[in-house]
Amino acid sequence: MTNPTTLTDRLGFLIAVTRKQIVVVALIVLVASSLSALVAYRRAIRQSGLHDGAPGVVRAGGSGGCLDFHDAGSHTGETGCVSGRVLRVFVSRGGNVFLDFCADYRKCPFTSVIFSDDRSKFGDLTTLGGRDVEIQGFITVYQGRAEVVIHDAQQIRVSP
Repeated sequence: MTNPTTLTDRLGFLIAVTRKQIVVVALIVLVASSLSALVAYRRAIRQSGLHDGAPGVVRAGGSGGCLDFHDAGSHTGETGCVSGRVLRVFVSRGGNVFLDFCADYRKCPFTSVIFSDDRSKFGDLTTLGGRDVEIQGFITVYQGRAEVVIHDAQQIRVSP
């Protein structure tokens, strides 16, 4: 026969172990999420171009040391300056703004986008139509074309 006191003690021990396990798992989750947030933050800084002078920063020929938009595709994965004439400023139904550098954006080797969340940081973007611009930022590939996502007005410079 088992002693009820001993059985209660054993159950109490099992409950205590379970609480310890919960605390350990919670700590592991907290550390993992903190590390994930730190990595995401560092990537965002790297992609925004705020670390000029670091490896991977492109300064090439073209106007003002910028790449011509036709050449941006060979510099994906780098932070740099891309220049060209904005032929059209298109605002999507979702409020995203696309700067088109070719008559047919689907055949253009480069595009630039300002997402709706960042749009309030800019003035009237339609004034960029027909103007030569220089765009600073991380050059990525989206749907097979080079692209720079513009998050801040300081990333766009209208050429004189």
